[in-house]
Amino acid sequence: MSPISTSRNYSIATIPADGIGPEVISAGVCVLEKLSSLSGTFSLSFHSYDWSSETYKKTGAYIPHDGLDKLKQHDAILFGAVGAPDVPDHISLWGLRLSICQPLQQYANVRPTKIFRGTSSPLRNVSPGDLDWVIIRENSEGEYAGQGGRSHRGQLWETATEVAVFTRHAIERIMRFAFETAKKRGRGKGGKGKLTVVTKSNAQRNGMVLWDEVAVEVGKEFPGVEVDKMLVDAMTCRMVLDPKSIDTIVATNLHADILSDLAASLAGSIGIAPTSNLDPTRANPSMFEPIHGSAFDITGKGVANPVATFWTAAEMLTWLGEEEGAARLMEAVENVTESGVCTRDLGGKAGTKEVTEAVCSELEKLFADKEQAWLA
Repeated sequence: MSPISTSRNYSIATIPADGIGPEVISAGVCVLEKLSSLSGTFSLSFHSYDWSSETYKKTGAYIPHDGLDKLKQHDAILFGAVGAPDVPDHISLWGLRLSICQPLQQYANVRPTKIFRGTSSPLRNVSPGDLDWVIIRENSEGEYAGQGGRSHRGQLWETATEVAVFTRHAIERIMRFAFETAKKRGRGKGGKGKLTVVTKSNAQRNGMVLWDEVAVEVGKEFPGVEVDKMLVDAMTCRMVLDPKSIDTIVATNLHADILSDLAASLAGSIGIAPTSNLDPTRANPSMFEPIHGSAFDITGKGVANPVATFWTAAEMLTWLGEEEGAARLMEAVENVTESGVCTRDLGGKAGTKEVTEAVCSELEKLFADKEQAWLA
């Protein structure tokens, strides 16, 4: 099914999964239903899939044999979090999230980061507008390709290999996507885009050197985009010491995974950070998820921050073509954070329910104000 429906009625698969996943996805669905009803210009049909670590422990699999075929019938996927204390992390990750991303060729992982109004960064003298980044993560191969193995288990000479795979095809498509993203954002000299290519080619002299070479080749297609290159370790320093110098970042599967968590923390909390797992060809549905993980330490306490899911939902709406609805949702979220209604990770005292209700109320206010403006 095409991710964009001419009827503007979208079918959304929800996979709450583990930990706080069900709590934040429930909050996200609540806000999306409120937004769509107030808008009147689009509707959303939600179909929940009970694929979780509990499912795995009962059946031996996270996803049934026809699971991916079912997902392909939807316009988009809204995912919670996967991971449980009694299931090894590599089993849960490969059993659910990566088992969706890789077969559906969601090769562009997009992680925007910014400081919300009413919140603060742990960095000195950094305020909203000073830190506004998009991290583009190669999402199909690299260090998470799944190649390698173990031999001589239990022996002193036991060996494990983890093979990072870099192909020209995958590097070209993620670089092109990153350059296009930077160009669309219009930062840098002359407003034609600004991109930082993250690498580690001084130590990884094969795959990462190919990464650098392809970046230069693809960059020739975007002569107006300002480009620089940073070693990943130096990039962590730049993110902390000179955040204003950064706009769009492209990095490998592992490097971007780490950098985006740092970025979220620098913006105030990992509880506000979204992720889009995109198939830019639109041959398959794309998947949208908050990056905070299952957070079993706060599961069931009603204190999980739903803002990451709200921002994720806005990114999903944008991908579906509902830019106006997405903008209205983000305006409501930032109005709420600016009013001081925040969860503990942002320095507030509100719980998941209170933040969700506040965003729904703010949406009602925004639409009422819009209707008054029309009448005037």
